[in-house]
Amino acid sequence: MSNGINNLEEGNPKYAESFTQGHLALPPSQRYTVITCMDARIDPTSAFNIPLGAAHVIRNAGASVKDAFRSIVISQQLLGTHEVLVVKHTGCGMLTFTNDDAHGLVTKNKGEEGAAEIKDLDFLTFPDLEAEVKKDVQWLKGKKLEEGVNISGFVYEVETGKVRKVE
Repeated sequence: MSNGINNLEEGNPKYAESFTQGHLALPPSQRYTVITCMDARIDPTSAFNIPLGAAHVIRNAGASVKDAFRSIVISQQLLGTHEVLVVKHTGCGMLTFTNDDAHGLVTKNKGEEGAAEIKDLDFLTFPDLEAEVKKDVQWLKGKKLEEGVNISGFVYEVETGKVRKVE
């Protein structure tokens, strides 16, 4: 059995045994969304002090707002959030390769036919962490989906567990 299935099947009954939060409303109670990376070293609810039911947490490679845009629109338009926190992190894998590197690796591993499936895919890599936080915040602000939505950018330091605001 895989580690993932094993963790799920063993851990869920323990979790469900003491679960008491089934009454929480669908919209997040604190009306905000966090975009962060899928990196397994980040525990957003603990690191960012997010109580269950308080916020939407959207995770993807590199904490890309472009990748998360569909979910951000749903969060704001259907579920009433009015704040977005973009939280990228130190030591992010997206800093370590380029689009060309990724396409080349897929071609090497899967051949031309396999690579054809992702030929137009932008992996949304970036060479500068803080510049990318600023770029994503500005990109999202430029969408003007909802008046009065506060959009802020942060860097989470995986080495220390600390978060710092990017101005």
